[in-house]
Amino acid sequence: MSLRSLFIDFNSYFASCEQHLRPELRGKPVAVAPVVAPSGCCIAASYEAKKFGVKTGMRVREAMEKCPSIEIIDARPSEYVRLHHQLIEAIDTCIPIDGIHSVDEMSCRLAPNERDPDAAAALAGRIKRAISQRVGPTMRCSIGVAPNRFLAKVATDMMKPDGLVIIQKHELPGRLYQLDLIDLPGIGPRMDKRIRGRGIHTVEQLCALSEAEMVGLWESVLGTYWYLWLRGEVTHEEPTRKRSIGHQHVLPPKLRSEDQARAVAMRLLHKAAARMRQIGYSAGRLTLSISVETAPGEAGYGVPSGWGAAGWHASAALPAGCRDTSQCTELLSRMWSERPLGRPKQVGVTLSELAANVCVTAPLFAEERKSEELCRAVDAINLRFGRNAVYSGAVHEVRDSARGGIAFNFVPDLDVVDGVK
Repeated sequence: MSLRSLFIDFNSYFASCEQHLRPELRGKPVAVAPVVAPSGCCIAASYEAKKFGVKTGMRVREAMEKCPSIEIIDARPSEYVRLHHQLIEAIDTCIPIDGIHSVDEMSCRLAPNERDPDAAAALAGRIKRAISQRVGPTMRCSIGVAPNRFLAKVATDMMKPDGLVIIQKHELPGRLYQLDLIDLPGIGPRMDKRIRGRGIHTVEQLCALSEAEMVGLWESVLGTYWYLWLRGEVTHEEPTRKRSIGHQHVLPPKLRSEDQARAVAMRLLHKAAARMRQIGYSAGRLTLSISVETAPGEAGYGVPSGWGAAGWHASAALPAGCRDTSQCTELLSRMWSERPLGRPKQVGVTLSELAANVCVTAPLFAEERKSEELCRAVDAINLRFGRNAVYSGAVHEVRDSARGGIAFNFVPDLDVVDGVK
C-alpha cells in the first residue's frame, strides 16, 4: 500500500466563502479584494469570474474590464477564519487532520486500512459529503492522495474544482510529466528561472536529475528532499518555529498622506506587538517597508528620487528581547523620519528575529518592567472589552483602519488581541 497522505485544498476559498455567506452571489462572477477600488487587487475569484479571465492578483480595474458584471466584494477575514474552523470540524468527522498549512489547505495521514486506492477514494467522498452537509455545498474542495504530502498537494491542482486525484507510487515519476515546472509547490518565478537557466525546461528533465544534481540545483540539502519527494518517498520533517510577525496595508486614497500613512504604520506596529506578546515571543529587529504610487493615472505617477521600483524599506535592531510597544514605536519614528519623500501607497511593519520569552532575559530595570507591564495591561483590557478599548493617541484617526489581514499561509487566532476582527 503506497498511499500515505491525503491533502485538501478548498477551491477559490475567499470567493466561495462569500458565496456561502451570501446566497445571492451564488452562480455569479465574484472577486474578493481588501481594497474595493480600481487600484485594488483581487485576492480571490469565483470560478464564474475565472471563465472571463479574472485571476488572483489581478487589479480590480482589469477584472471589471474583463467581466463587467463582476461583483467586487470587500474582504471579511474573520468570517473566512470562522468558516475554516467549521470545515475542520466537518473533516474531523471522517479523519483526523494532521497538518493545517493555511486557511484553505490541510493534510491528513492515512491509516493502514485507508491506503488502498478504493478505500482512499471512498474516504475522499465521505469528506466531500461531510463538508457539503455540515457547512454548505458552495465550499468545494479538491482532494489529492499520494505516497507523500508533497505529491498529494500536487495532485489537488491536477483537477479543479471539486476534484479527486490519486497518484500511486508505481506511476512515478511519469505521472508528473504532464505538469509545468511552476505547477510544483515550491517552484516560484525565481526558482523557475534558475532551473531553466540550467537547461531544464520540463518536469521530465527535472526528474531525470541525480540526487547530487538536485542538491546542486537547490544549493542545499533541500535538493535531496526534492529527489525523494518526486519518487514518492516520505522524509522526516523538522519542526518549524515562528521567525517573524508582520502586517502590511494598502492605503485607501484618503490615507495616502505623510501623517495618515505614518499613523497606519504605527497601527500595524501595535497589532504586531500585541500578537507577539500574546504568543509569548520577543523581537530582535524591526523592519519598515513603504511603497509609493506609480500606476499611470494616479497622483504622484513616477518613482520619486530615493525610491526603488519595489519601494523603500529599512531595518534596525531592537533592544535584546524587546516586547515593549513603546520601544518599538520610538524606533519606527526614527526610521520613518529617514524615509525619502513620496506619496505612500502601502506600508508594512515586521517584527523579526523572534525568540520565545523563556529564552530571553527579563528586563532588569524597574522603568523597563513598568513599561512592559503597561503593555500587558492594555492587551488584557482589549482582549476583554474589544479592539480599541485602549489605544495610543497616535493612531486615533486610523484606529479602524487595517482591521485585519488576509490569512494566506497561516490561520489567525480570533482570540488574539487585535487580531483579525
